[in-house]
Amino acid sequence: MTPSAPLIDWLLDSDPAIRWQVMRDLLGASEATWRAERAKVEKEGWGAALLSHQDPDGQWAGGAFVPAGYTEEDWRERGQPWTATCFSLMDLCDFGLDPSTAWVRKTTDLIGRHCHWDHGNQPFWCGEVEECINGRTVKLGAYFGVDVFSIVSRLLSEQQEDGGWNCERCNGSRRSSFDTTINVLEGILEFEKATGGTPQTRATRAAGEEYLLQRSLFRRQSTGEAAAERYLQFLHPNRWRYDILRGLDYFRAASLSTGTPPDQRLRPAIDYLRSRQSIAGNWPLDWQPKGTVWFEMEDGPGKPSRWITLKALRVLNWWEGHG
Repeated sequence: MTPSAPLIDWLLDSDPAIRWQVMRDLLGASEATWRAERAKVEKEGWGAALLSHQDPDGQWAGGAFVPAGYTEEDWRERGQPWTATCFSLMDLCDFGLDPSTAWVRKTTDLIGRHCHWDHGNQPFWCGEVEECINGRTVKLGAYFGVDVFSIVSRLLSEQQEDGGWNCERCNGSRRSSFDTTINVLEGILEFEKATGGTPQTRATRAAGEEYLLQRSLFRRQSTGEAAAERYLQFLHPNRWRYDILRGLDYFRAASLSTGTPPDQRLRPAIDYLRSRQSIAGNWPLDWQPKGTVWFEMEDGPGKPSRWITLKALRVLNWWEGHG
């Protein structure tokens, strides 16, 4: 689909983190052009603001998953915090911070030496016990150039019989979850993009994709009803949560990486995405989880969202380009 000029202008009137992706994914700008804009992420806007909050030892907020000193009472009163190292790195990954910079090499080394998971004090780049956390750690490591093969191997061994993953597996769950599965799939895909992957990672990822495709990205396989209403509500950043647009954007990225066409079982999700577009051509931010952040990137729930609109438009461009 061809976005209107006012819509493109609105998207470009934002942060370098969004502008460079609009240039690459929607405008077809030359690589030199979008890379020049991408380079601004480290020095301007949200990227620079987030880097300014980094601790001297390479961490953010003094912790891997939870800020140092954040108590259970804080969690109950203020919600899950989003300022620690894991979530800050995920934001930088979303922003598209160039992984080849000197800052990245220094930071990944510092994190490897100083950052440990809250669960069992495991070194950050070794992962911990929950599949959804390990999936994100694989994505971060692969994106930023860290060897995370040991975590990948663990995730391959933890795949459920239905093809997906579930953080509650260690507590006896035999059914996968959309939330955990998308985190692991994104991680394995990023690992394959960085390393070429292995026959086992490709087969495992295909089985995980099949788990989502059999459910049209949002339905219960048993009844055909929406597995959760939240899956039909758009948010950004997603953190660990799944929604239908996150699923579609994953399949777009996988398709472009492997050169395979879109699976037609995505059509119900595509139709739903189209149904949510406003007359002005944008999409809303439906909700935001409670919790501390370094800064806001949206105008709030119910308002048009540049992040959601960027992702929705590039998904539809990909889909229609194969029609």
